[in-house]
Amino acid sequence: MKLFYKPGACSMAAHILLNEAGVDYQLEKVDTDAGTTENGASYATTNPRGYVPALEFENGEILTENVAVLQWLSEQLPGFASNDNGSSLVKFRQLELLSFLSSELHKAFNPYFSGKEFNADEKAANSKKLNATISQFEVLLAKGGLYLLGDSFSVADAYAFVILNWTNFIGVSLADWPETEAYVTRIQTRPAAQQTLKEEGLAA
Repeated sequence: MKLFYKPGACSMAAHILLNEAGVDYQLEKVDTDAGTTENGASYATTNPRGYVPALEFENGEILTENVAVLQWLSEQLPGFASNDNGSSLVKFRQLELLSFLSSELHKAFNPYFSGKEFNADEKAANSKKLNATISQFEVLLAKGGLYLLGDSFSVADAYAFVILNWTNFIGVSLADWPETEAYVTRIQTRPAAQQTLKEEGLAA
């Protein structure tokens, strides 16, 4: 399979999972601004909506939308089953987390990468929204366990790490959220996360 990605974008979650699972895959970097891949092809032929990730299978079929890609990976890759001991609720807990991450946490960062100029009131509103959403994430960690679904690393953790890592790009400290700060550090030290950061040019 081939993963179309942009360094540091939400496609990094799928990239981390592929490295965690140790499966064979290919990478193709995408310049979403130019709409081209690193091979010079038009990315619109892969994903007409122009954003990452996109996962291309051996038969030529392509899966897009981050939540769909992550859910598929969780059910296909060894070690990331979305069902635990036959309990279907675990699968839906994972979907619950992916939905929150996509619609709330990810969305709270969007203004910082929009390229728009905001006035003082708008900046304050953006900061308030981001802080409130990270605080909601902190509550998710308060139940205990090393990761969002307990002590086992899941696709939700890969996605959460990518989003929270964006704080490094916008100058936001996680010091006010100690559980979240420790959680990000915990995932960042995983060998697969380190490998992914290096492969995307985000770490030496």
